[in-house]
Amino acid sequence: MTTTATAPVPVLDDATVEEFHGTGAVVVRGLFSPDEVSTIERGIERNLADPSPRFKVASSMTDPGSFVEDFCNWQRIPEFREIAFRSRAADVAAALTGSRQVRLFHDHMLVKEPGTKQETPWHQDQPYYNVDGSDNCSMWAPVDPVAAESTLEFLSGSHRQGWLMPRSFMTNEAKWFPEGSLADLPDVEADRSRYDIRAWAMEPGDAVFFHMLTLHHSYGVPGRSRRRAFSLRFLGDDMVHAPRHWVTSPQFDGLEEELPAGSPMQHELFPVLRETA
Repeated sequence: MTTTATAPVPVLDDATVEEFHGTGAVVVRGLFSPDEVSTIERGIERNLADPSPRFKVASSMTDPGSFVEDFCNWQRIPEFREIAFRSRAADVAAALTGSRQVRLFHDHMLVKEPGTKQETPWHQDQPYYNVDGSDNCSMWAPVDPVAAESTLEFLSGSHRQGWLMPRSFMTNEAKWFPEGSLADLPDVEADRSRYDIRAWAMEPGDAVFFHMLTLHHSYGVPGRSRRRAFSLRFLGDDMVHAPRHWVTSPQFDGLEEELPAGSPMQHELFPVLRETA
């Protein structure tokens, strides 16, 4: 499915594109209109009421709040499909990656309920994915105001360091590679002053875009705040299928039988959102 939407391309000056390539993360203020924010919000609530088999709780049973996630719902939740195909997010992705063709990798719903203490630990996304390449970005957009203490944080320039040791979020285990086989993640929280951490308080309509290798993190959600967010993952020109011998997030069962390793992501699961001649 390819959209022919005529939504205006957002103005991203050269400095913003350079900032993305240099730091690995940028904020785009007011990307989504109030109507689009409402569309995302309806989609999130529809998703929460009717979770998919991929739905998971990412916080412990003793957490006073709750952190839940769901993946790959654009085909069954019309609001998510509308935002993926018709909003300006894919235009931003095309500009940031410099790609002639932008595909949807997957959508991702993330909700931290009030009082959630569960942190999202520092991590890169790409080691958990079944794709390789550098022309990529992810978008994260909240539908609730997000204070500085609850927003996503990014380690500037970390997307240029290559793969670091992926670990399980809840137990910090190196499940995929033997200990010592990859450089470990820096212990940012031990001394945050040593690092160039980028983060923005956000309002509904704002979005952050970041490279799949950019280290990022977030704390819990204190008090009465609710943090509902929607992500889209975008694949640009050089992205190819990279079957893993571990369970990816999300997992695409049987895909390796249809797309050999190293193949472009030409599959109905990953529709083209934008394409230029």
